[in-house]
Amino acid sequence: MANSELQRVWAEDTKAVLLRDLPWQKLSGMTVAVTGAGGFLGGYLVRVLLGLHAAGCVAQPIRVLALVRDADRGHARLMEQSTNPDLEFHTWNLNDIAIPELGDCNYVIHAASQASPRFYGADPIGTLMPNAVGTASLLQALQRCPDPRGFLFVSSSEVYGQVDGERTLDETDFGRLDPATVRACYAESKRLGETLCVAWHQQHGLPTYIVRPFHTYGPGLQADDGRVFADFTFNVIQGENIVMMSDGSARRAFCYASDAIAGFFAVLLNGQPATPYNVANPAGELSVMELAELLVGLYPEKKLKVERQLPPADRNYLKSTFSRLIPDVGRLSKLGWSAQVTPEQGFRRMIEAYTS
Repeated sequence: MANSELQRVWAEDTKAVLLRDLPWQKLSGMTVAVTGAGGFLGGYLVRVLLGLHAAGCVAQPIRVLALVRDADRGHARLMEQSTNPDLEFHTWNLNDIAIPELGDCNYVIHAASQASPRFYGADPIGTLMPNAVGTASLLQALQRCPDPRGFLFVSSSEVYGQVDGERTLDETDFGRLDPATVRACYAESKRLGETLCVAWHQQHGLPTYIVRPFHTYGPGLQADDGRVFADFTFNVIQGENIVMMSDGSARRAFCYASDAIAGFFAVLLNGQPATPYNVANPAGELSVMELAELLVGLYPEKKLKVERQLPPADRNYLKSTFSRLIPDVGRLSKLGWSAQVTPEQGFRRMIEAYTS
């Protein structure tokens, strides 16, 4: 069960999203299916949808179908919403080649995915199936509904492949990606998921929307996530020195969860169908070493430091080929979106959510 401080931060982050100037009334009285509802981003999406009516953003409550693979885990992750009559849990495995029955659903937000590279080597099939077969089955399911209004696919910056590390990436920049490698299970399946969305819009007129989040962090990530920004944060939470298993030179744009979720809804409610949007905070650009130093510097009283160490030979983590992965968010900015949380603010919020 989440502690009270974690619940408080989630509630504040949800409020920050609800305060965004968006045409929320499009969702009034709608039924929205959210996949990955028990996960990090999925949990945020569910909380925002359920909070819209109470906040006065919509005239009628939104019915949320939370599609989860593990019902017990889903209930535990959304414990504070367990008595909400507008939340229904549905057990569904997106690895299965089957089409779920969504009834009178109006929107699908597909956020179920194994995003951490620690899964790519250990479970490549479980990584690619929800993005590929799962996306196709959900598109088919929504198409069968009486009044489909929109499908949002949460893609990834990984779709860009191996690009020139110095240039800022807009949505048309692509590099090499070898499909005959294990690590391609994630990026190739996200690419296919995007193509499926474009195809369904072209052939069936289904409004599909695509977001490409970059490095998104915040409360709800797990200690065993495996990505360096999560590992480093939990080092600080647990009072441990940060262990650096690289030279720390790789540069990333870190976006706090509430900013990313606001970007997702901006695309769903204001975006162009079948058009990808980068969702990231370019102003949050840090090298891996700079991130480690920032985290240690937030709490000098802990007297933590950064240690260097070679990664173990049997580690399942398959590292990225990007040296610099920084997006152009001009397309999203034209929808009225901007990032509001700095890395200093966001990582402090995340750490204190787990430690206070």
